[in-house]
Amino acid sequence: MFARATRPLCRSLAPLGDRILIRRAEKEVKTASGILLPTDKVKDANEGTVVAVGPGMRDVNGTLHAPTVKAGDIVLLPKYGGTEIEIGEEKLMLFREEDILGKFD
Repeated sequence: MFARATRPLCRSLAPLGDRILIRRAEKEVKTASGILLPTDKVKDANEGTVVAVGPGMRDVNGTLHAPTVKAGDIVLLPKYGGTEIEIGEEKLMLFREEDILGKFD
């Protein structure tokens, strides 16, 4: 009888190349004046927190170019793009560094 490989209960992900793993900010459900918005009218936040960063990309000469963001940075994201992945119960986004629009100070 063959042993079946079991899936671990908790998985982690280490991005490769210039990919950046990001946790999107929570959707705003209340306006600045305190009015609650219906959940179907709420837009996705265009910012997020960097969770993990790949080692960077190599150029044609083999030189490694490290990413300009690090874990914990808050970044500005494009409206579309990225790959949504699910790790455990959490949904995260995977972007290439060139797709990230900016970094908040």
